[in-house]
Amino acid sequence: MPQSFDLILQGGTVVNHDGRAERDVGVRGGRIAAIGDLSRATAPRIVACRGLHILPGVIDTQVHFREPGLDHKEDLETGSRAAVMGGVTAVFEMPNTNPQTTTAEALADKIRRGHHRMHCDFAFWVGGTHENAAEVTTLERLPGAAGIKVFMGSSTGSLLVEDDEGIASILRRTRRRAAFHSEDEQMLRDRKDLRVTGDPSSHPVWRSPEVALACTQRLLRIARDTGARIHVLHVTTAQEMALLKEYKDVATVEVTPHHLTLAGPEDYARLGTLIQMNPPVRDESHRQAVWEGLDEGIADILGSDHAPHTLAEKQGTYPDTPSGMTGVQTLVPIMLDHVNASRLTLERFVDMTSAGPKRLFGIARKGRIAVGYDADFTIVDLHRIETITNDWIASKCGWTPYDGRKVTGWPIGTIVRGNVVMWDGILETPSQGEVVHFEETLSGDAAR
Repeated sequence: MPQSFDLILQGGTVVNHDGRAERDVGVRGGRIAAIGDLSRATAPRIVACRGLHILPGVIDTQVHFREPGLDHKEDLETGSRAAVMGGVTAVFEMPNTNPQTTTAEALADKIRRGHHRMHCDFAFWVGGTHENAAEVTTLERLPGAAGIKVFMGSSTGSLLVEDDEGIASILRRTRRRAAFHSEDEQMLRDRKDLRVTGDPSSHPVWRSPEVALACTQRLLRIARDTGARIHVLHVTTAQEMALLKEYKDVATVEVTPHHLTLAGPEDYARLGTLIQMNPPVRDESHRQAVWEGLDEGIADILGSDHAPHTLAEKQGTYPDTPSGMTGVQTLVPIMLDHVNASRLTLERFVDMTSAGPKRLFGIARKGRIAVGYDADFTIVDLHRIETITNDWIASKCGWTPYDGRKVTGWPIGTIVRGNVVMWDGILETPSQGEVVHFEETLSGDAAR
């Protein structure tokens, strides 16, 4: 009797923990049930993947989907639609919404909003503050919590924790890996006069490499003193990369596609405030240093830092313009273009977007193509040439800094727990997103 499955991916090149090989993948009950020659097996849907590469589902661990409170820019539905249209199968969303995600109630509200409304699977970062420091041990272990996220700079209200004792009080209580935006807030206040009205290229002058380095130095010292595990988000400077390689016992590192792809001053002249980010896009020397950090393994994972604002908001006069750009939908094609340009291997891309997030954050049943794991796949055509356009962007704000950019390598399919959510640009199975589970919190997760 032939084997039967719910779904078979047939004839694609599977990229997993033992390399690349042409294999079939059988899915049953939302999980991977078989890998190998399934030519005699049956399934109600067989997807022909010959000529395509089947990757473990891409996990973007830093997105801002703006709901609740800032829904005119983005919401959980539109942001997750952008994710799956770009080949992303799971996201970790940030706490700087309104209200901020700093309580169990706010986290539960986001989970309710996302369940079977978002198109990809999801978890939510809980903001660490002075006010909830005593509760972070409990908050980080709640179902659906990605962990604790702390803003040492570039935030407002209670989400800003800029003092060493405030950081230490949080890290003394964390048991999971905590994530940090690392820019020194006092230095930013002192340097505000360096901003030039109408000139966004002064943004990286104000938010200089020294501002980032000073904060990261403080953060690493506190992490060592408290014995905490930390994750430094969107590292942008040569100086930080040189420092972070000495702290791999406590610190992991995220880099972003835009800091690997864009550089000043040319891209500031071309894009103006559309390129404005925190921390900023810097000059070519720092861009190359970020690549070197990736090559040397100092950088652990990629995150998009998808942070949308409307074009009307972005097209104001600097510095009265918000920092942030879209990125979740373009993460895969931009990085596949780098793969095709031999800047990184496909295996390294997989490690930084699937296996790496699983390893750093203890994601359960995701991040590998292996029997028993969730049937999450990002299926790509490495040779397909496309032009990224604003019209393709599914985010509510509808624009990308890569508008008009030709790339080689394109997401063809997004499969989440066996559901073919996107295939060749068509949203096929919407609103199936569910909460991501974590190995360190399974005992308290009745939904598993």
